[in-house]
Amino acid sequence: MPFIPHTEEDVTAMLASIGANTIEDLFDEIPPALKSGILKQVPPGLNEMETSRLMLERAETDGRYLNFIGAGAYEHHIPAAVWQITTRGEFYSSYTPYQAEASQGTLQLLYEYQTMMASLTGMDVSNASMYDGASALAEAILMVVRTHKSSRRVLMPSTIHPVYRKVVNTIVKNQRVEIIEVPYCAECGHTLVESLASWAGQDIAALIIPQPNFFGVLEQVDALTDWAHNNNALAVGVVNPLALTMLTPPGEWGSNGADMAVGEGQPLGIPLSSGGPYFGFMACKQKLVRQMPGRIIGRTTDLDGKPGFVLTLQAREQHIRRSKATSNICTNQGLMVTAATIYMALVGPKGLQRVAEQSHANTLALIGQLETLKGVKRAFSGPLFHEAVVTLPMPAENMLQALKMQGILGGLDLKEYYPELGNAVLVCATETKIPADLRKYTEYLGRALAEQDTSAFNPT
Repeated sequence: MPFIPHTEEDVTAMLASIGANTIEDLFDEIPPALKSGILKQVPPGLNEMETSRLMLERAETDGRYLNFIGAGAYEHHIPAAVWQITTRGEFYSSYTPYQAEASQGTLQLLYEYQTMMASLTGMDVSNASMYDGASALAEAILMVVRTHKSSRRVLMPSTIHPVYRKVVNTIVKNQRVEIIEVPYCAECGHTLVESLASWAGQDIAALIIPQPNFFGVLEQVDALTDWAHNNNALAVGVVNPLALTMLTPPGEWGSNGADMAVGEGQPLGIPLSSGGPYFGFMACKQKLVRQMPGRIIGRTTDLDGKPGFVLTLQAREQHIRRSKATSNICTNQGLMVTAATIYMALVGPKGLQRVAEQSHANTLALIGQLETLKGVKRAFSGPLFHEAVVTLPMPAENMLQALKMQGILGGLDLKEYYPELGNAVLVCATETKIPADLRKYTEYLGRALAEQDTSAFNPT
């Protein structure tokens, strides 16, 4: 939005109207000892041309790479119309409906978003919205223990995104919630129902079920959901929304469906931009709606029978007594939700499915090519969506550095998170990749491996 500064005449007139001589007089209640004085480290201001040049130079230092990293943040094509519409003033500056009666356009957009997300997840209701996928999972766990009441123990597979697990631990560790890690199958890469046997019959609040999991592998969601319900626990799905256009939605898992679905909405029209932005989504069955944090928008009719949109539920501490609040979420990432709604509306159900199918096909093609290289193989046999773990005959760090020097971001080194996998890399290919990109990746990885073999036989 344009910045229109006040002129000196404006400032003088405003000060005169309130009886102050200077702007500093407005802050005379602050003791002089607390004032910082002149900010010596702040450089002088730049004009528009100078600022544009500086920001362009800094942006170019990031470089331009062929990206094969996924791991929770995915590079998808975003139609130009998405952000052209999102950044219109009607949306850009008014995406949080504090004055509901004056925000009908915003409320309608959020209502459409909820409808789309409920349909995508197969759930009864969706909120609008959460900070990101990780904090959405943490909020879901707090929602679970409020609902279950008799237990504060939650089973979480180690195939959940490692950053999500860290965020969950940070948020719930001081609230007497016990997170119990469930191991994965070393051969197939997903959680086996048999591995849950030691907790059968115990008082467990919930089982967290990723789909797909962090390795890109598909979990046995039906069996896991039924196990949770058979053991008086809730089933919480952590899902990629794009994958749900190809896979069974959480609301239809097992005999009765999962109870909740959360995840990261970034694949739905949000660009990768130096670590953000993101937004989380949350959907649940009707029976749990009173425990859902955030906002829920409803549709109604006024006295004249005209349709209208209202804030049906807003269980934040800003709106109700703190003791009754279900969360202290202070913003709902509404601008990102706006972009996601426009993205889903423009692309449509068939378009979303085509994106998912092409991403899946590209990843299968990439993995097939990489496995032709000596010593490179898939780490897990389980079916996958659009990323996979490959193991290498050389240190993953060295391989990724060699590829980066060729302008390729080759994936995520898993050594920090899963050291037991050895030289393993998580690679991803979305619909943005063309056959030439896959060949380029394979060719340069082959060269790196050949140079590794050469140096092994000819040590310096």
